[in-house]
Amino acid sequence: MSQQLYNLLSGAWPLVAESRAFDVVDPEGMDELWSVGWRNFGTDFFRASLMSDGTYLKRQIALRIEVARFMRSRSQRRTIRKNGDLDLSYDSADPGEGESRLFDIHKMRFAGNVPDCLADFLGNRPNGHPCECLQLSVRLEGKLIAASFFALGRQTCSSIYAVFDPEYSRRRLGVFTMLAELEFAREQGFQFYYSGYATVEPSCYDYKKEFSALQYYDWEGCWRPVEELEG
Repeated sequence: MSQQLYNLLSGAWPLVAESRAFDVVDPEGMDELWSVGWRNFGTDFFRASLMSDGTYLKRQIALRIEVARFMRSRSQRRTIRKNGDLDLSYDSADPGEGESRLFDIHKMRFAGNVPDCLADFLGNRPNGHPCECLQLSVRLEGKLIAASFFALGRQTCSSIYAVFDPEYSRRRLGVFTMLAELEFAREQGFQFYYSGYATVEPSCYDYKKEFSALQYYDWEGCWRPVEELEG
């Protein structure tokens, strides 16, 4: 019997699969929803303890970083230095043609489950529905080469999606935008930065597990240090 099937049949891994829709949620409400494993793409909210990865089911975990305790790794410090020539700006999320073009270039990286458009992740009214949402724009000599979007609660914020031009993949712009969002969270005095979902088993989301001060949700009401996660 595979380890995956054993965990499912033995009840060793909680089974959670829920979805809801909320048009508007106040900042405190967003904090509460994120704190029990919910994610949202626009007004669509969901949480699930399993993820399908091709022909396999993997144990899914929600992740968050304790902002005050976060320290950049050596690799992350190199990424910051490598991108020291970039211009960053933060504005209310209102993606236009430039962001859409960047999205179309970015999605060519995917062989399967290719997303259609940014609205799949942000909804049609990204700022204010369901909550305040910011866009981080990254430019090189005036050219938009990356953009990321994250939602704000009262004491926490949550990463939603990032796009970048694959021509600049050596800059590790996906990681760089996460680091920039974390710095924003620190400056705002936020307690936690929710970095999305990953899986216990190896997956394309493993880069999210390479951050310090990282916690995972055990689907039974507790956040635990990721070091306690059993493979």
